Amino acid sequence: MQFKDLLKFIEIEDERLKKYYGYDDQAKRILARTVKLTEELGELCDEVLAYNSLQRKQKLDNHDKKNLPEEFADVIITALLLAKAMKVDIEKALEKKIEKINQRYLC
Repeated sequence: MQFKDLLKFIEIEDERLKKYYGYDDQAKRILARTVKLTEELGELCDEVLAYNSLQRKQKLDNHDKKNLPEEFADVIITALLLAKAMKVDIEKALEKKIEKINQRYLC
């Protein structure tokens, strides 16, 4: 998948979610997506703990290793939806951040 394809999906998903949740209020959409991002990050953290066998035995016994990639995807998609809601040009933000990181380590 190309990054442009992901951004196209974000456009479609954003419109779908607006209809599904019916939030006309931009502030509510931003707050809801921020809370959702926290939820998704928590689920990713659970998967990381399980990956490193740091969960309690009962959780590890019921753990499905296929969940880890999906949790990464959930965090990325939710973060992109939040960026869109807040009118952040994520491509420019990423380019700028990567440039900053490269400069830090090239000096």
